[in-house]
Amino acid sequence: MPDVPETVTDPVLREKLTEIQRRLAEDLHQVDPHRRLVGRPVSFHIIGGHTCEVVYREVPRIDENELLGVKRLIGQECFCSVTPHTAETLTVRFVIPLKS
Repeated sequence: MPDVPETVTDPVLREKLTEIQRRLAEDLHQVDPHRRLVGRPVSFHIIGGHTCEVVYREVPRIDENELLGVKRLIGQECFCSVTPHTAETLTVRFVIPLKS
């Protein structure tokens, strides 16, 4: 599991981000039975100090049910986009507002 980015200094936001990372690390396999996201390169970026972007690269394909499962795992409102990474793979991006 990647470390919480150093740019998150607010303890409440840091705790939210840590919990999201823990859920994805421990439970992703439950909503990703075909292992399309599990084991893929993943990165966490902080945008504007209060929004987290989780990016999975080199994803061979993804189904709507798998995306919905990840959103449920994240446990709060988030947005998702899927874009081509290469001719054979996708980039799956989840954008999560950390402040309510």
